[in-house]
Amino acid sequence: MSTTSDYLRHDGRLANQLRDVTITRGWSSQAEGSALIDFGGTRVLCTASFESDVPRWLRGRGTGWVTAEYAMLPRATNTRNSRESVKGKIGGRTHEISRLIGRALRAVVDTKALGENMITLDCDVLQADGGTRTAAITGAYVALVEAIEWARQEGHVGRKAEVLTDSVSAISVGVLPDGHAVLDLPYTEDSTAGTDMNVVVTGSGDFVEVQGTAEGAPFTRSQMDELLDLAVAGCAQLSEMQKQALDAA
Repeated sequence: MSTTSDYLRHDGRLANQLRDVTITRGWSSQAEGSALIDFGGTRVLCTASFESDVPRWLRGRGTGWVTAEYAMLPRATNTRNSRESVKGKIGGRTHEISRLIGRALRAVVDTKALGENMITLDCDVLQADGGTRTAAITGAYVALVEAIEWARQEGHVGRKAEVLTDSVSAISVGVLPDGHAVLDLPYTEDSTAGTDMNVVVTGSGDFVEVQGTAEGAPFTRSQMDELLDLAVAGCAQLSEMQKQALDAA
């Protein structure tokens, strides 16, 4: 496996290069927080809804909750998928990704500082071209920050409460059939990769979650380390983009 610096992929990117990423904060005028995020051909709308309440099992404990729901629009892909709400059953993949997003965001939230309040992140995939879950996490963080600031201004959260302990973002990495390790895989690469990995990283560079699978030959410890190094470097870039989006007027 190699991350040769001059290796060019089918879309002209280097092995360690992200797709074009755009984060538009405040995209929704209705939600307490929102962000539209583009990773190349993948586009996800993330909204954050604030409630002055918590699930029943948390009431009276003086702590808040952050949760997430993920969904893909019927024509987010080349063919139409039926709405899961119409089918009456949420798919296993949808549940898995929803839980992943929730875990990723809670990893950087002090729920005691949030108080008995809940923030729900809705991540809706408008267009899918690989990396929808990682884009959702990265965009959801920006929406979460907006919702917390809204709650602070409205007096639901103390003005000096340090609700966020860090930032969080996520990226995919993988090994292509020719043996090259690459960052941020679109569908054409993801669908043929020998190893595929989704990595969630805090702004400080610590890991929240690593999801890695070998589709063909097993990967070695050294290969995993190389993929994680790619992911950490990619998430560092995403963290800076999040800061820029949040600092924008």
